[in-house]
Amino acid sequence: MSERRVTMADVARRAGVSPTTASFALSGRTDMRISDASRKKVLEAARELGYRPNVTARSLRTKSTQTIGFVSDRITTTPFAGDVIRGAMEAARERDNLLFITEAGGDRDAESSLVHALLDRQVDAVIYASMFTRYVTPPKELFGRRVVLLNCLAPGFDAPSVVPDELEAGRDAARALLAAGHTEGIWAIGGHQAVPATPEGIIAGNERMRGLEEVLREGGARLDGVVECDWDTRDGFREVSALLAAGHRPRALVCLTDRVSMGAYQALGEAGLSVPGDVSVVSFDDQDIAAVLRPALTTLKLPHHQLGRLAVELILRRGPLEAVVHRVPMPLRERASIGAPAAG
Repeated sequence: MSERRVTMADVARRAGVSPTTASFALSGRTDMRISDASRKKVLEAARELGYRPNVTARSLRTKSTQTIGFVSDRITTTPFAGDVIRGAMEAARERDNLLFITEAGGDRDAESSLVHALLDRQVDAVIYASMFTRYVTPPKELFGRRVVLLNCLAPGFDAPSVVPDELEAGRDAARALLAAGHTEGIWAIGGHQAVPATPEGIIAGNERMRGLEEVLREGGARLDGVVECDWDTRDGFREVSALLAAGHRPRALVCLTDRVSMGAYQALGEAGLSVPGDVSVVSFDDQDIAAVLRPALTTLKLPHHQLGRLAVELILRRGPLEAVVHRVPMPLRERASIGAPAAG
């Protein structure tokens, strides 16, 4: 048989106060005349008895269940999912909220069913998340609800979005090369978007390239070329090998992801070229491989933990939510892959 739940009446009896006094003391209300001594006795009695408030009763009184729904496409299957979810859970726990995490796997019908299930459980709000930064059409069930879009954009949908600042990351990549003295012989590997076009590359690639080209231009430099390709290790290896075989001798490579950089390292090594002695490399994402490559890779970090955290912080703010885009900085992880331009 389960133990009987400790009630507020039990706390009041233990503290020697009225149930009303116990209720006000436990709720933290300061608009009632309760002595500090009485408040202290109530809190000590609650701790001694192991009192926990009745969430159902509290939600009826406050019109809030202190729960947040989290609906994603495939975010829990990505390498960085743990950081996104950990950031969101930490922010929710700090504010005494519970996060319900669901995943639709890209199935629109499943997505609608999950949203219905969350709303049936009276969640206060919903975070709608995407595996990669992309444009989305949220399910119709979320229109008019309290929603934050995480790692996605939905023009015309009345909700704030939280995304990485890919544009500024591209600028920072250019600044890192310019600071080392690079003004020519710079090639971008990966280009404006993954080829064929994928959700991963549509926004990230375009914004990274736009920021990169903007700052290079302002610094009196330019790209010698852009190689459009998919964003995997084998693509980086194939395209950099082809670039060298065609007689080009880059002094710096801007790789659109760390996976591309890994392939580029292999191609440069097979050609007898060193990083950064012969060719500097800067990249994006800060995946696990970035720190273990030799030399360690300088890269712009995707702020997954901060994205998840900010989404919860926004959704729990008081008042209406404004449909604005919140761009989270991608910090530069300076390691050992950028050096001065090679002579000749």
